Amino acid sequence: MTSLPITELNARAREVFRLVVEGYLESGQPVGSKRLAGLGSGLGVSSATIRGVLAELEGMGLLSHPHTSAGRMPTEVGLRLFVDGIMQVAEPTLEEREAIARSVAEPGPIEAALAATSAALSGLSACAGVVMVPAREPHLAQVSLVPLGPGRALAVLVDEEGGIENRLLNLPLSLPPGALEQASNYITARLAGRTLADAAGAIQAEITSGESALDAAAADLVRRGLAVWSEDGLAEPGRRPVLIVRGAANLLDEAAITDLERVRSLLDDLETKQSVASLLDVAREAQSTRIFIGSENRLFALSGSSVIASPYRDRDGRVVGVVGVIGPTRLNYARIVPMVDFTAQSLGKLIG
Repeated sequence: MTSLPITELNARAREVFRLVVEGYLESGQPVGSKRLAGLGSGLGVSSATIRGVLAELEGMGLLSHPHTSAGRMPTEVGLRLFVDGIMQVAEPTLEEREAIARSVAEPGPIEAALAATSAALSGLSACAGVVMVPAREPHLAQVSLVPLGPGRALAVLVDEEGGIENRLLNLPLSLPPGALEQASNYITARLAGRTLADAAGAIQAEITSGESALDAAAADLVRRGLAVWSEDGLAEPGRRPVLIVRGAANLLDEAAITDLERVRSLLDDLETKQSVASLLDVAREAQSTRIFIGSENRLFALSGSSVIASPYRDRDGRVVGVVGVIGPTRLNYARIVPMVDFTAQSLGKLIG
């Protein structure tokens, strides 16, 4: 979607356009010339003159004129022009910042804090709150290889948060005594404070170059273990993320009664979480908050919905997830955009 530069509007057209968009976003109803004339905006012109400006803005594709109303409302192109060229954002209030901070500080696993944050953002914005959970890359603390009988062993992986994962290994029957313990100690010593993906490359390089102190049997056992752990994606940093959605019921407001098909389409989109996750993944590449308005994104073209999303980063500045809201195109962008941005910054401190 493309729109003309805001500089192509003269001062009067710009002011009328701003009043129409802000009035529509506030009320959800088309804005007429009589209302504009009575807003005390300092236009100093008659309703007839305002109607002429409205007609010009409509001709430029910035406003639409519903046949059931004498008023105008912004098109998606108009909303984009407003967001990019006119909107003045407001900092989150103290109450909003405190509510977000409390949700981020939710005790327990990080997923609990992310779910609470999504719910808080939903409540504050009256939209559906969404958080894309970072793909889990556990930092492993210990590996134990436990014999189960001839030709079999259990690899027990313990991460720094106390999580435990098991892997079953097939062993050569000729494996000498002590090889399991030697391999366990070797891997554990190189996993401290690192992800398996980080450690696997270093371990393999040591073995290949002959720098490891392992004998042939233990080295082969380490290779088998790394292969098994990598097969199911544990060592892959790009594993599928998890999407947390809270507050979808907020989409069923009074305005939705007259637009049930749009809302039904939106709820179907939210139910297909992988599609929403793919959309949010686009925001991972952004340096700041991204705004997708209606058909600018194919996923929400039918439902006519907007998405405001911001990436959040770890202590090294790497993007590890995305947080945002989904709602109708009639959003209070000036209020919600900085709220989403503040939430992303708060989550970054949690992840860091």
